Amino acid sequence: MMCDASEMLAAALEQMDGIIAGSKAMNYTNGLFDCQSPTSPFLGSLRVLHLLEDLRAALDLMDPGEKESLRSQVSETTAEGLIEWLQGQLTNGHGSAAGDLVYQERLSRLESDKECLVLQVSVLTDQVEVQGEKIRDLDSSLEEHRMKLNATEELLQQELLSRSVLETEKLELLTEVSSLKLKLAAAEGDCRKSEVRKMRLQLTSMEDERQEYESSLNSTKVRVPHGQVIITQHKINSSEYAYFLAICCKIHPIVGYILAVEGERKGTEHLDLAGVQTQKTKALVTHSPEGKKKSKGIMKMKRSQSTSSDLGDSPESEFRRGGVRATAGPRLGWSRDLQRSNNNPFSRWSKEQVCEWLQNHDLGLYVNQAKQWISSGQTLLKASQHELEKEMGIRHPLHRKKLQLALQSLGSEEEDAMGKLDYNWVTRWLDDIGLPQYKSQFDEGRVDGRMLHYMTVDDLLGLKVGSVLHHLSIKRAIQVLRINRYDPNCLRRRPTENNPTPAEICQWTNHRVMEWLRSVDLAEYAPNLRGSGVHGGLMVLEPRFNVETMALLLNIPPNKTLLRRHLANNFHLLIGSEAQRLKQEYLENPDYTVLTATAKVKPRRLSFGSFGTLRRKRQEEMEEYVCPMDVQMPQSSSFHKGLCIYEDSLDQLEQV
Repeated sequence: MMCDASEMLAAALEQMDGIIAGSKAMNYTNGLFDCQSPTSPFLGSLRVLHLLEDLRAALDLMDPGEKESLRSQVSETTAEGLIEWLQGQLTNGHGSAAGDLVYQERLSRLESDKECLVLQVSVLTDQVEVQGEKIRDLDSSLEEHRMKLNATEELLQQELLSRSVLETEKLELLTEVSSLKLKLAAAEGDCRKSEVRKMRLQLTSMEDERQEYESSLNSTKVRVPHGQVIITQHKINSSEYAYFLAICCKIHPIVGYILAVEGERKGTEHLDLAGVQTQKTKALVTHSPEGKKKSKGIMKMKRSQSTSSDLGDSPESEFRRGGVRATAGPRLGWSRDLQRSNNNPFSRWSKEQVCEWLQNHDLGLYVNQAKQWISSGQTLLKASQHELEKEMGIRHPLHRKKLQLALQSLGSEEEDAMGKLDYNWVTRWLDDIGLPQYKSQFDEGRVDGRMLHYMTVDDLLGLKVGSVLHHLSIKRAIQVLRINRYDPNCLRRRPTENNPTPAEICQWTNHRVMEWLRSVDLAEYAPNLRGSGVHGGLMVLEPRFNVETMALLLNIPPNKTLLRRHLANNFHLLIGSEAQRLKQEYLENPDYTVLTATAKVKPRRLSFGSFGTLRRKRQEEMEEYVCPMDVQMPQSSSFHKGLCIYEDSLDQLEQV
């Protein structure tokens, strides 16, 4: 702005100087115009005047004769023009006074314009100075702000650097804590093993002492009367057994508890006069397969049937499955099985009984058509797939499968625990394993616990479950249910004070896994597991699910190596050495691929030529179960109790 004003001022001054210089050229100098100004508009007139002066001087120097001869040579036209011009009105040989006044007025006006311009120039100069001051102030303030900005940026860089250093130190400390936890767990394991060895030695020594006592008692039976033998041996064996239990409780509470339960179960077997020896206590503490088979009778604990109708059964026989505890009905919402209350076989059931049975199995929407077609239970038993679809209108393949599985379970005398888990429980189970997005499909298919047990890959694809990760999640969740004999309350949703074992971690829900992430300082990544299908059973039992998959699901960037190392340490510490070994073996497989959330299950395609042989194949060969019946079970000692129970009933479940 200052430069523009200066240029305007210079241009105005130059214009004024030119005008004033042009006006001054009109002044007379010795009767002639001043011809020094190069901008004078009267240069032509001055030349004429100079020529006239030269003519006059030349004529003065000539003789009269020469003047006359020269005059005769001038043309008449030129002479007349000069005479006419010279005879015009002259004032002392100069221009008219009117022209002089005009030029004077013009000159005065130009002088006044010049003064005005000078005044404007002074005003503009003042404004330029003021604007210059403002510009200098703005420049100084801008420089000051720049300095402040640079200082702030330096402080920010220092803060970011210090924060990164603190985060690095924090992750290093967390890594050190994880390593210390691993060392602590290893030390506790060694201590526990040493305690078990000591306990076995003490049990062996006590067993030897017991045998010595029994041999001494047998040797004294000959010298005392028969009745006194009974009383004496009863007192000695009772006190001896109490002393034995007290020592076992001091050594290890769990072994003492097992021995006490075994003693209650055996009743008064140790009071036999023949002095029958009890089972070896070594079978109680061993974890080998042979030990499990020997101690199976000890590990099984009977339960009472408070609501069973078979009250006349002897207490020595195995309880009859199918009964429900008195407190289980109001708490779990189970209804008493109609089959157990009806003594007639299903083929002789009436139409009303069959319709009520369908209603109890969540197939009430087909009751109206069933009343028109079914005459007795035999109608359903002999019905084919086509007849079920045509006569009863069961077009949903899962509904037909549900009905067939329920009919097959009628011939089983074992307790049908999986059949008591209705489709409402299954929808809540989907919430627990982290797959709530499939609740509507499972609810529409009326999927219950029995259908989960026999769920196939094609069934899951029909339920719009196409992710490989979600298939594996459902597979391991079903395996957890099998290990826990389809206990509806087996899943753990809240943390406990004790350190969890791998068997307990298998029972963790998706919400419990997120709580674990918060406890290991990964709370900001925990919400990423919602709807992922990650639960405890998937983490422990699935060899394809490793730390890399966990980090991908949590959206932890690959460049955050310390954070991923922290996750790996806590993950390995959580799942245990056995599960980590299986995952490492699978990781070293040449065909290994990272398990991601985007991988899809490819449906199995049957060739056209194989349709003729499908009827001759067994159903187990045709169908691929999501969780196979012979799926590999964990070998950790924490699973032994559940696995013993599961192995007892696996053959019976497969026959159903």
